[in-house]
Amino acid sequence: MPDDGGVLVTLFGGTGFLGQRIAAALLEEGYALRVAVRRPERARPREGLRAVRADLHDETAVAAAVEGAAAVVNAAGLYLERGGAGFRAFHVEGAARLARLARAAGAARLVHLSGIGADAASPDAYVRSRGEGEAAVAAAFPGAILLRPSALFGPDAGLLAVLRGLVRLPVVPLFGRGEQRLQPVHVGDAAQAVVRILAERQPAPLYELGGPRAYRYAELLRLIARAEGRRPLLLPCPFALWEVAARLAELLPAAPLTRGQVALMRRDNLPSPALPGLAELGIRPRDLEALLPLRHSPSG
Repeated sequence: MPDDGGVLVTLFGGTGFLGQRIAAALLEEGYALRVAVRRPERARPREGLRAVRADLHDETAVAAAVEGAAAVVNAAGLYLERGGAGFRAFHVEGAARLARLARAAGAARLVHLSGIGADAASPDAYVRSRGEGEAAVAAAFPGAILLRPSALFGPDAGLLAVLRGLVRLPVVPLFGRGEQRLQPVHVGDAAQAVVRILAERQPAPLYELGGPRAYRYAELLRLIARAEGRRPLLLPCPFALWEVAARLAELLPAAPLTRGQVALMRRDNLPSPALPGLAELGIRPRDLEALLPLRHSPSG
């Protein structure tokens, strides 16, 4: 769907870490943007952007939000089940509802944000709902584009900010032995991927996004610790303890850890070399290490 200026895009999840960057990238490219969120007052006022109230569980509100849109982007995500809001209701039923109504409204394109590791066969409810949601979206909107980024980082938020906080501790527990590999992707690159997909005449049905380099988890912690001038003890920790810690953390108002995050850390989080990614979209991925402070060893 090439952009000829002023094309209307509806974005769900536009106030999140990735959603805000997608919104900025779309506006910069000249799209007219309608951001559908549960709390429109949280949307940052910008020229060309209109925030509307919509909840993925509300058929009428979703239909109104996608009316007249040439394209729809779903960047909404639920990371913790609270107050009756379940993963399946959000990632599967809600995502399928949005896809069905976008198709009925005549949208030419739907981009659905998921994540590397989404697996409909996973025993974890979060990971399973992500995988089931992808299938539900594809069934409701034939031709929908699925976008799976690896762990997202930015200068002051996302994975990099979390790990910077961890290495300030004297002891940092590892997930298992910290051998799992991940390929962090800059949040701005993931946002730009959405813009490029909307401009593609024949996009692929599925993209996986990763940065320029894969790291083992323990290796990445050591790298960030050195850059920050820290020397924490990295302590291997069995996943059984992480499961208990996550269950307790989920009782807190702002859970610092969830069972879904623990489940994702049980395996590598790498884009498949068999699938298109940033390179196929003409995007040169930014390096996480470029955001780390330079520290030189004393001479002599």
